[in-house]
Amino acid sequence: MGALPVFRWRLAPDGYATYRQLRARGLRPGGQPVAAQLERPRRRRGPLIAYLYRVDLAKPVRPMTPAKWAALAKANRARRICPDCRRDAGYVIPPSLGRCVPCAFPEPSHDL
Repeated sequence: MGALPVFRWRLAPDGYATYRQLRARGLRPGGQPVAAQLERPRRRRGPLIAYLYRVDLAKPVRPMTPAKWAALAKANRARRICPDCRRDAGYVIPPSLGRCVPCAFPEPSHDL
């Protein structure tokens, strides 16, 4: 197999799409190999590369099953539980803090 065709950024012919563009259309590559690549030149660094897939060979995205929805809900719920106080924070705990805001920044006690 030869080298992939390379196109300049924003100059790919119709019929090709990146993975994100396929997802936006409700499609997936479906096992097809990369058909081409885009290159966006950058100063003082190597070019940015995006892989392209053929739209005509793409398949529809598989629908979420009830089990997948349940697994996703469980994973998101786990991201809301504070490891220190074990309470549901009501929001996804920021990885930079690693705990809920009240545990990360406790109120100073006002005892005199």
